Amino acid sequence: MGYHEHKRLEKENIGCAVLVTSDSRTEETDESGKLIKQRLVDKGHRVVYYTILKNDAQLLKNKILELVQQDEVQVIITSGGTGLSHKDVTVDTIHTILEKQLDGFGELFRYLTYQELGTASIMSRATAGVINGKVIICFPGSLGAATLAMDKIILLEIGHMVREATR
Repeated sequence: MGYHEHKRLEKENIGCAVLVTSDSRTEETDESGKLIKQRLVDKGHRVVYYTILKNDAQLLKNKILELVQQDEVQVIITSGGTGLSHKDVTVDTIHTILEKQLDGFGELFRYLTYQELGTASIMSRATAGVINGKVIICFPGSLGAATLAMDKIILLEIGHMVREATR
């Protein structure tokens, strides 16, 4: 089966959870979360859960493990906590529970970031993978990162990723 056949069979109307990790943002100031949710809805997907979590590894792990048990959640998108600071625990936490890693997401995200920002792209630890048949995608918390990830990668492949993760 070729790529175009796979695209024809991809899932639509996907249930998504959006987790923003930040010690300072609120729902009112969370521009990245607003953009992610709006882009998903604009493409016909559902945001079934949204929250802002502190940069706390155990809190994040517990929330993800709870969400991957929910039937209506097919994709978990996390924004924030992917940098080099001691506070940035998202990637390290998620790597401990991933069943499969999707290396291509981080590689492509860094490549696209390099095209826009140059060598600072090496500091992005964007990643993706699968837990319990659910796709999990993690990228930096900036509005630029959210725009790039959603518009140039996620919205183009979300249906295909879900189809493959649930086969």
